[in-house]
Parts: sequence; structure tokens; C-alpha cells
Amino acid sequence: MRTHAKATRQTIDADAFNAFEAAGWDGRADGYHRFFGAITTRVTEQLLDAAKVDRGGRVLDVASGPGYVAAACAVRGADVVGVDVAAEMVALAQRLRPEIDFRQADAEQLPFADGSFDAVVGNFLILHVGRPEHIAAELARVLRPGRKLALSTWDLPERARLLGVLVDAVAEAKVEPSADLPSGPPIFRFADEGEFARLLGHAGLGDVDVQTVAFTHRFASGDELWNGLLGGTVRTRALVLAQPERVQARIRAAFGCLVRPYATKDGLEVPVSVKLASGRKPGAGARQT
Repeated sequence: MRTHAKATRQTIDADAFNAFEAAGWDGRADGYHRFFGAITTRVTEQLLDAAKVDRGGRVLDVASGPGYVAAACAVRGADVVGVDVAAEMVALAQRLRPEIDFRQADAEQLPFADGSFDAVVGNFLILHVGRPEHIAAELARVLRPGRKLALSTWDLPERARLLGVLVDAVAEAKVEPSADLPSGPPIFRFADEGEFARLLGHAGLGDVDVQTVAFTHRFASGDELWNGLLGGTVRTRALVLAQPERVQARIRAAFGCLVRPYATKDGLEVPVSVKLASGRKPGAGARQT
């Protein structure tokens, strides 16, 4: 298995990467919903607890996707707005939860005044943006003083095997990134707790905390996991499908070997690990914890 040390910085075209992500999610909403919905929702309650989401508060859910986190906010009695850059994601969220306010918006330029929200959350947002520091600052801008922001991201591939088996399969197949794909920030940069904490600190937040949420998730077979990852991702899907068929076959064969340790009589039990970071905006209005 490859080891994944602290992510190195790389020069990217953030605008090209953001456009690639936005266009990609407009074609992957249903695939994401079918595969990742049951997985990403398993950290929703911890995310909302970290942001101190409760009854009567106004909450912004950024990169809301199919609206899972926004729906959980509504269950808690919060007044929630969900935003996503992909029109297809917004349309799906509106179909699933028509009573919630979902809007298409760019997280780099949120259409809200300073200090508009009692809590801001972003479940698996930060690995999909070309300028994470800018995004963190923008989320902090719309947060009221004394209130909390919470973000989540995948842990390192050796712990988040949900993605790690495919990451390692690509490495074993000696895949080179396609020149046609825009380079983006390292996917696992914020799996490093220091990096994640610094991101929120540089956005002006205090009381920063980073925690790990770990669990296992069951899949019926390796095929279900393989097809779900290709059907419900953008960057990973593009990397694999850009390869010649013989290289794709090598990746698939390596993937099959890598999932074997997780086989049970009922399918696969795959480890999942998530990093969750939260911080408080300085100023008056802090709620008691």
C-alpha cells in the first residue's frame, strides 16, 4: 500500500479546476445520490453538533448536493438555506426536499451579506475547490460573530479505504494524469489535521477543533464499490476513464485484489474515515456550549 505523507503544494489553474468540478457534478448528481448518500450522511449529525446547529438558528449548507445536511438541519428546527454550484444538484435537492430553500451559487462569491448565519456547514466541500483558503474566508464572512463553521473531508487513503482502494489501484497501475484534465489541489490535503486547523485559523476562526469520525460501510460486492466510485465522483472518474482500455483493466484488476481483505460472507465491510474541523468566529453573540 502506498503511504500518503503530508500533501505537497502544486501550481494549479484554480479557475479551470473549479469549472471542471462544476461541469462534472452537473452530470453526476444521480450517481452521487445513489452511491454516496448512505455514506456521507453518516457524519451529518457530528457535523451539525460541531457547528452548534439547533432550533431557530439560521444555517447555511454550502455544497449541499442532494440536500442531506440541509434536511437534517430542518429536522433540528433550524431555518436552513442550501447552496450548490451545480444546477443538477440543486434540482435534485429541490425534488427531494421541496420545502427547503435551495439555490445555485458559487461558494467563492456567496450571495449573502456579512454575518447572515448562525452556523455554516460544508460536508465534503473543501476537497472540491481550487482556492480552499478563499472559500474558508468566504464562509467565515457570512457567519455571525460568536458562531461556528464546520467542514468535513476524507481522511488519508490508508484509513479512508472507501476511496483508498481506488487510489492505491491507480498507483499500482502506474497511471499518469491526463494532460487534458486540469490539476487540482491535493485531494487529501486536509486529512492532515494541522493543515485543516490552519485553514480555519487563517480564515480568522478561533477555538478550532479537528476530530476523526470512523466507521465501516457494507457493499454487496467489489463491483458495487467500483461502479459507485466511477458513477458518483468527478475527479477520480475522469482520471480513470481518461486511460487507455488496457490501463483501465490494470486498475480494475488491482482494485479487485485490494478489496479482498474487506470481504465477508455478506459482501464487503470497508473502513471509512472522515476528518471534521470546526471553529468559532470571534466576537459577541457566542452561544453557551
